[in-house]
Amino acid sequence: MASIAANSQHGRVRNFLRALFTPFNLPVLLTWAAVWLALPYDSAHGPLIWAAMTGFLVTSLLTNLVEHSVSPRTAVWFAFQALCALTVIWIAPRGGVAPALLVILVSQLALTYSPRTTVVIVVALNLILYLILRRGRVEGAPIVVTVFLGFQAFAALIAYYAKRAERTRDQLALVNADLLATRALLADSARDAERLRVARELHDVAGHKLTAMRLNLRALQSDPVLGQRGEIRIAEQLSGELLEDIRNVVSALRDTHGLDLATALRALAAPMPKPRLHLRIDDDVQVRDPAVAETVLRLVQEALTNSARHAHAETLGVQLQCEDGNLLITIEDDGRLRGELREGNGLSGMRERVAAAGGTLTIAPGASGALRLHASLPL
Repeated sequence: MASIAANSQHGRVRNFLRALFTPFNLPVLLTWAAVWLALPYDSAHGPLIWAAMTGFLVTSLLTNLVEHSVSPRTAVWFAFQALCALTVIWIAPRGGVAPALLVILVSQLALTYSPRTTVVIVVALNLILYLILRRGRVEGAPIVVTVFLGFQAFAALIAYYAKRAERTRDQLALVNADLLATRALLADSARDAERLRVARELHDVAGHKLTAMRLNLRALQSDPVLGQRGEIRIAEQLSGELLEDIRNVVSALRDTHGLDLATALRALAAPMPKPRLHLRIDDDVQVRDPAVAETVLRLVQEALTNSARHAHAETLGVQLQCEDGNLLITIEDDGRLRGELREGNGLSGMRERVAAAGGTLTIAPGASGALRLHASLPL
């Protein structure tokens, strides 16, 4: 047990270090270290500078370690970050490189907020920077502000386009997963249709001709002359066995286990790092109608999106059962609802899709506080 706990602790440390030295955090660490080394030593303000620099570094790393999302917590972190950076600049306005801390802050703002909001905050920060430099009697304060504003604009543009590229990559991954899941369902549907066609051909053509041949052989057996021949008796026996074999083959071709929902659903969830899909499908679940399978696919897809976007869930449980000729779908994640449950476009689209398939959908908080979906579709 001790070794397992130690391995788990080492794994958490490795994950933290891996997240710490991401491409977004490395420039933060290097710039912060450069500013720290360039600051003039002042025994009177040393503790305050140390506290401000430490606070700026911690909040910068925390902002990059979590998802860049607009929230009150993130706004508080950014406000504290700006306060620390401006405090350092206020204490050491002649340090020269202290405004580089604002470059880090602006790049993180561009990753989180819209361009319009980022521009407003940047203008306010640089106005405060100009007033601090004027108060410290720094020569060429407008030029200094303009130079660092150029660095900030460059960093913001890089962050903005990096965010757009990341979102485009995620969207393409989701579209690709959707195509793979749909292709799996279409391939299953096409295979089932081909098997049904072959079964009908065997039953209608070969079965019909063999039945006619057996009738002719029986007529020959009733003939006083030919009926005594062993060849006719053997031919009639073989025709009967062949007809039975064809019937067995036709039954086997018609006996399908339905569409492969498990493969389609796992392909749908594969590109999403969170939440992980925990899928449970009972052995008696057989979905042969592509429209029902498509409805299940869209329900799980919307649930994955909602869990990742709103609940920040780690796992999403999906269970499929059959009961009284209906397919029961239960979906629940391990996240937590924030505030009162309100049905947006996604949940409303779920309800409309299920209603169009002749089913019902219940949406309510689960026992653990997560969102629980229960749908019933007629098979």
